[in-house]
Parts: sequence; C-alpha cells; structure tokens
Amino acid sequence: MITVKEITSKSELKQFVKFPFKLYKNCPYWVAPLTNEELETLDKDINPVFKNADAWYYLAYKDGEIVGRIAVIVNHLEVNNIGKKKVRFGWLDMIDDLDVTQALLAKAYEIGNAQNLEYVEGPVGFSNMEKAGILTKGFEELNTMITWYQYPYYAEHFEKLGFEKQATWVEYKLSIPPTIKEKVAKFSGIVKKRYGLSVIPFNNKKEIIPYVDTMFELLNKTYNTLQTFVPIQQYQIDYYKEKYFKFIHPDYITCIQDKDNNLIAFSIVMPSFSEALKKAKGSMFPFGWYHLWQAQRKNDRAAFYLIGIDPEYQGKGVTAIIFEEMQYLFNSKGIDKVETNPELQENTAVQLLWKDYEPKQHKERSTFRKDL
Repeated sequence: MITVKEITSKSELKQFVKFPFKLYKNCPYWVAPLTNEELETLDKDINPVFKNADAWYYLAYKDGEIVGRIAVIVNHLEVNNIGKKKVRFGWLDMIDDLDVTQALLAKAYEIGNAQNLEYVEGPVGFSNMEKAGILTKGFEELNTMITWYQYPYYAEHFEKLGFEKQATWVEYKLSIPPTIKEKVAKFSGIVKKRYGLSVIPFNNKKEIIPYVDTMFELLNKTYNTLQTFVPIQQYQIDYYKEKYFKFIHPDYITCIQDKDNNLIAFSIVMPSFSEALKKAKGSMFPFGWYHLWQAQRKNDRAAFYLIGIDPEYQGKGVTAIIFEEMQYLFNSKGIDKVETNPELQENTAVQLLWKDYEPKQHKERSTFRKDL
C-alpha cells in the first residue's frame, strides 16, 4: 500500500532532501547537490521566495520505506501578475512504480483544484532561475550543478499518466580551438568601435558586486518574452548573490559597457563542478570544499551559466566580444570543452551563438503539463 504524507518537521525535510542519495546510489551519472543548500532552498524561514510563493512537501511510503518525494508550489507572482493559473511541482523523485508517481502527483492536483488553478506543470523550481525539466535525452551524461538528473522511466510515467510536454530545453557540448578564431577577433573589434563598447576588467570578486543587480535587470530584459519567464524580484537577487557568489571567479565573468559606462551585456562561465560535486557526495566537509577548490583551480571543462544582452544591442554582434574574451580565458586555463546551460528549444537566437564551436546536442529535458 502507498501512503503520501506531508512533511512538517526539520528531520522530515532532511529525509526529503536525502531520498535521491538512496535512489541514485549506484548511478554513475547522478551528481549530488549540496545537502545544506537544498535544505536552505526549501526552508520557508530562509528562502525569500516564500514572500510570493507557497509550497507543500510530501514523502511517499510503501511497506514502511520512503519511495518518492514531491514539492507542490504556487508562485503567486506567476498566478496573479502574469495570469498563468498554474500549480508547479518540483523535487520529484520516485522509484520505478507508476502508482507511486500517480499518488505523488495527486497532491499537485489536489492543491491546484483547491486554489482554483487550471493546470499542473513540472518539474520546476520556485522561479525560472532554478532547475527545471525531466531528462529525455542524455542519460549517460553527468548533470551540471544547475540541472536535475533523472532515470528514463520518469518521462515514461508522465506519458502513461496523460501528461504532455510543455517547455523543452536543449544543451550542447562545444569544442574550444587552441587559438582565437580570426573572424571572431576581427568582428569583435569592429563591434567595439562601431558602438563605443568596452570590456570591464575585474581583478577580484569585490569589483563585481556593483554590477550584479544590473546583470539581473538585463536577464529580465533578455528573457521576458520566453514562455517560462517570471520576473526576478530584488529579494531573490540578494539571495542568489549570497548563494552562488562563492562559486564565482572574476576571470570567468565578462561585462560589456557602452560609452556612457552603462552595462549592456554580460556572461558568466564557471569551471565544471560536476565531477567535484560527485566526489563531495552532498557535503562541503570533510573534503567537499577541497574538490570544489580543485575544480576552480585546475579544470579542462567549463560551463556557460548565464548570458544577458540588452535588447537594444541584440543582433548587433555583441556576442563576438563575449566569445573573444571567453576564448582567451579558455585557452589560458587549458579548457577545451564547454557545456551550455539549458536553453529553451525555441530560443534559436541563443543556439546560433555556438555555431562556430562544433556544437553537439547531448541533452534534452522537458516540463510536462496536465489540465486540471
């Protein structure tokens, strides 16, 4: 018999966070998140997203054993300000048992109906700045620190339960040549001169801080036409700064300004932390910090995380400046392989950015939707 219980205590929340460690114990491709960060993200007293969202967490039991989990989320900005009558669900993990999946999703239906919402969609986080999607391609690839890994049966369960794909993201591997491409360097110089643009140099993390809020403003401008868009609030920006700043290295950030010193574009790249996080096994201690430090210090792989360009400058070749800076960085660090972050399938403008770097699509993931 399957029972689904709403969790109410800190100890149960820890069980919720730790369940995937058991489920994926023998999976060579699953990269564990940092347990404390997961706990903080889900803690309603810590994460400021709960100023505009509600969430319910559930564990599924079968024969006394935990066999699944789900978070059901209502983002009130999305529902009331944007008009999407959607109940979200995320942090969905379960054994290969369709009845378990159905019992967990029933909680999303229940809350959606109680809130007079029209459909359920997931897996997603609290906002569009978090992990999203069920993996449908790339099961023999490590997930990055900003994506979930799932077994193939997850998508199969959704199809059997009458769900349809809603949003689909694609990811690419890029090959970095040993020297800068001549046409990239030439075009970068032309664009800088034509529009009076320049790269902002950073020598340390402290120098980046004054630009962070503007970066998020650019993200809102860059992606506000995409189907998954929910505006990023200032208190979320402050939270993300605190959460991710420790992973940032000034060498991996490119900021571009106009002649009046206004930020018009940026990109954030990081060394790949997948192997390091796998070794850390969800904890910074006793040796997790060392593996992450080593990944920052010496790594032949990197990952594109964020790129934002003011709409006024989109299509004007600004990306050539970004790629020129990134090329010099990658070559100086010995990086020859780069992985893109998930990009919405319809966002062809972003995908065209990689055309000169032998892009190979190696992963695909989708959210699934069902009307209530």
